[in-house]
Amino acid sequence: MSKYIEMIRIRFLMMLAYRTNYYTGILIYSINIGAYYFLWNGIYGDKAEIEGLTVAQMTTYIAVAWMARAFYFNNLDREMAMEIVEGRVAIELIRPYSYLGMKVMQGLGEGIFRLFFFSIPGMFIVALIFRLDFSISFTALGLFLVSILLSFFINTQINLMAGIATFFLYNNTGLIRAKRVVIDLFSGLLLPISFYPGWAQEIMKFLPFQGISYLPSMIFTGGFSNSQAINAIFSQAVWVGILVVPIYVLWILAKKQLIIQGG
Repeated sequence: MSKYIEMIRIRFLMMLAYRTNYYTGILIYSINIGAYYFLWNGIYGDKAEIEGLTVAQMTTYIAVAWMARAFYFNNLDREMAMEIVEGRVAIELIRPYSYLGMKVMQGLGEGIFRLFFFSIPGMFIVALIFRLDFSISFTALGLFLVSILLSFFINTQINLMAGIATFFLYNNTGLIRAKRVVIDLFSGLLLPISFYPGWAQEIMKFLPFQGISYLPSMIFTGGFSNSQAINAIFSQAVWVGILVVPIYVLWILAKKQLIIQGG
């Protein structure tokens, strides 16, 4: 276990060496949140609430969703694709640790860095500029932290499956791009799931994507009661367990037909 903890530390230090890049990222995210802020204020107009969310809750939802994205987002699928194409994965597979476990720990180290140097400072800056609702209880905050950690694992598991697909497709750039669009659209990052048509909401209940952004953001903004938040966290945990199965199956099949294209 110590070697995996060391991987978290190493990735954190690697990200720390290039922390200046994230200062510009905070600015870009703030501009993006600002655009949504004025858009939703225009949509709400004189309405007190839409789909159970006030305009303050909606703008807070958008801010939390985008800043939380900085924590759970990673490029593990692209890293895996490059290692497979360049042949470096062969060396990784003979090392004394789980390749997939190592990738998860690297992503967690990156996420922790983004949390402290991107998400928290970015949220502080956004809160100074826009009218947000941070009336969150300690209980809801604790539930949110658990939820956002589970959202990291769900997103990372999906990235692992996209990365493993390189073993079969050899070039999965299109798949990775499509996956990112699907996650942004169906996770609730761009639009809360409650704003989708009823039939679409029913379909999304059977997909893991809402556990990435929608559920933790709704917990933070008070869109869920404590009991609903606990049920949401339970559903996230179930998806984390379910996604282990296809990852395990794909990984076994992938190693059986490993073809090194370079290196």
